[in-house]
Amino acid sequence: MPYSPRVPTDPFVADELDETPRHRQNLPPGVAYPPARKTRTDRPGDLARGQPIGPLLGSPGPNVGYARTLAERAKEGLQLASGEERHDAVAVVAEIAMKRASLFGRAPVKPDVDMAVTLLGYDGSADAEFAAVRSRLVHDADHHYPVRRGLVDSVPSDVLRCSPGTLLAGVSEWRRLVAGSANEH
Repeated sequence: MPYSPRVPTDPFVADELDETPRHRQNLPPGVAYPPARKTRTDRPGDLARGQPIGPLLGSPGPNVGYARTLAERAKEGLQLASGEERHDAVAVVAEIAMKRASLFGRAPVKPDVDMAVTLLGYDGSADAEFAAVRSRLVHDADHHYPVRRGLVDSVPSDVLRCSPGTLLAGVSEWRRLVAGSANEH
């Protein structure tokens, strides 16, 4: 095959298109497409009243599953309490990062995971009492959606909207509330 300074292509692709794209409608004279109809929410999967909000319903957002990948990358740095499983911690960290990213209407990024790690005390900032409570709350979270969502739903949106610099006040308040409610059960 002779050398060609063009971009390399498959040898079976023609150099020139036989038929260039049409920029006009290909309809008989006097015929036009009808105007678009108004959208109706009449199918079973349509959300007629918007996204439902409530316990165990999650936080939809663009590409939120990427938080799991980011959390997996951070899993070796997590400081676990005795009896905690790494995969359970990763699942909860990822879900909190998903919730934070969806509050901002964007895909998850590493600071979302970092904030979840800080919030749960996996960065070593948790005292022994909260670490013991966290260990009970996170137990089997990777395998049980209600366990995972229950913990994630307990995190107030105001805390997740905080910048990393102002997070510390919200973290201590949330940890105190979670520890108090866990001790009641």
